[in-house]
Amino acid sequence: MSDSPIAAMFDRISPSYDQLNHLLSLNTDKLWRQKTAKEVAQSRPKTILDLATGTADLAIEIAKRNPEAHIIGMDISKKMLEIGESKIKEQHLENQIDLHLGNAARLPFPNNSFDAVTVAFGVRNFEDLEHGLTEIYRVLKPNGIVFILEFSMPEKPPIKQIYRLYFKHILPKIGKIVSKEPTAYSYLPNSVERFPKPQNFMQLLAEHNLKNKETKQLSFGIAMLYLAAKN
Repeated sequence: MSDSPIAAMFDRISPSYDQLNHLLSLNTDKLWRQKTAKEVAQSRPKTILDLATGTADLAIEIAKRNPEAHIIGMDISKKMLEIGESKIKEQHLENQIDLHLGNAARLPFPNNSFDAVTVAFGVRNFEDLEHGLTEIYRVLKPNGIVFILEFSMPEKPPIKQIYRLYFKHILPKIGKIVSKEPTAYSYLPNSVERFPKPQNFMQLLAEHNLKNKETKQLSFGIAMLYLAAKN
């Protein structure tokens, strides 16, 4: 994965990634993952693929609520996965979670392999979003569910104005100082702004035969949780 600029960027920021996520979101990112894990648990999946797993925070949250499930976490960043492996061992979840280096556009799994696919704050980083959604559809079992947690841009004032000021000007400066990576936390707001708006993303899911079941707005629209089922 070293030929991927996105993988290389996440490799570089991996030592400070978790700390910065919690700091910059005032720990709200933990609540969002907990909410997602609770939604996943309601469908009682036995096999779960967690794409863009990063340091495995969502995979760990899901494992705690689904003790009988087997979870495969996949990410393009080797360094992020190494941190995730350490956290999994600390939680004694080695028998439940396996981490693999891989690309969402080229999943090494047979058709109809998973009851659920999850992605937390990673779908906008897919190098090819269309292929990634096609692959998610392919590896999901019939009636399987995809849970996608992703940043969004609030539309209602005054949250819209306050958040845009923070997201575009304050967050990148803090991220640069702490991570010592000049581009990563400028990339974050830019990638969120480029990502389809919720209604457009729901339409994109439908075009890939993933029928929208529910969309939940989190924290005034700062994040969205999309639930869609394989037709």
